[in-house]
Amino acid sequence: MKKFFIFTGLLGIFALAACQSAAPSNPPAPQSSPATLVVVTHDSFAVSDQVLHEFETAHNAKVQILKAGDAGAALNQAILAGAANPPGDVFFGVDNTFLSRALQANLFEAYAPQGLADIPAVYKHDASARLNPMDFGYVCLNYDKQWFKEKQLAPPQTLADLVKPEYKGLLVVQNPATSSPGLAFLLATIADFGADKYLDYWKQLRANDVVISEGWSDAYYNKSTWSGNGDRPLVVSYATSPAAEVFFSEGKLTAPPTGNVLGDGACFLQVEFAGIFQNAKQPELARKFMDFMLTARFQEDIPTQMFVYPVNPAAKLPAFYQFAEKPNQPAQLPDDVIDANRDAWIKAWTQAVLR
Repeated sequence: MKKFFIFTGLLGIFALAACQSAAPSNPPAPQSSPATLVVVTHDSFAVSDQVLHEFETAHNAKVQILKAGDAGAALNQAILAGAANPPGDVFFGVDNTFLSRALQANLFEAYAPQGLADIPAVYKHDASARLNPMDFGYVCLNYDKQWFKEKQLAPPQTLADLVKPEYKGLLVVQNPATSSPGLAFLLATIADFGADKYLDYWKQLRANDVVISEGWSDAYYNKSTWSGNGDRPLVVSYATSPAAEVFFSEGKLTAPPTGNVLGDGACFLQVEFAGIFQNAKQPELARKFMDFMLTARFQEDIPTQMFVYPVNPAAKLPAFYQFAEKPNQPAQLPDDVIDANRDAWIKAWTQAVLR
């Protein structure tokens, strides 16, 4: 019996040795640890976990979202860091009000992502492809449908209407020095009335009892009539805000309580861009992420995450976007004109309206 155990034990040893000798001399190396891609962006950036996970799984990556304040503050931080020492790999969120400043800082490498050729030309503002379009939206006036119905007053149709006596004390706007929609609305007035006449228009708004708020949240949630907290039935917001009201009601609303003022020049077209930092630590992964952001998968996530429109025309919109209207003729200004005059325009506005 003892000999049998010794014999079988020897057979096991020989078999194990045979298996080891038959095993490949160079077994496959285990998968490396995920590379970390740092995306620098503004506080309003959002993407669903599932969509981000799909990219991470496909490329053995970990995406770190680094939020750095509003769009202007985030860009300023990147400019201060300089091209030699970028705060991340990708920047998402330069809009057309800051595009020229970003390009002049020479922070980004030229890269035309896959799918860029299919994006409409109206959203492409950089021929060098250092900053490429990702989404767009419209800053518009929202109005309280029920309030105007009860007052038997037609809502305004154009910016010029806002200075009429019947709209006195009805409007709240954001400070362009502290608010992105506030700046966009200021630019809309400049595009509509001209750089030599816009201050006259704002003085008329001031005489018509316009209220100035420091930011969008305060204006929309604290001063609007539809929020139940304020007395202003006209607020500078976004053309997608009525659709967002339906979405966030979780089935309680079948139609939005607000509408948009969509007359010619009353809305300002905003386009958001993304780019790859020069000297990025993960340049190849950054290029793959730029490609991914223009795919239908990522683009179709944008409307329900950031409530703006995808630039990819193949991306489908969610059903509730039937309430997200588009103006026929939005206000626009050349990017270089905005960059050359933005600070002076804001300073002059501050003197005329706040002091």
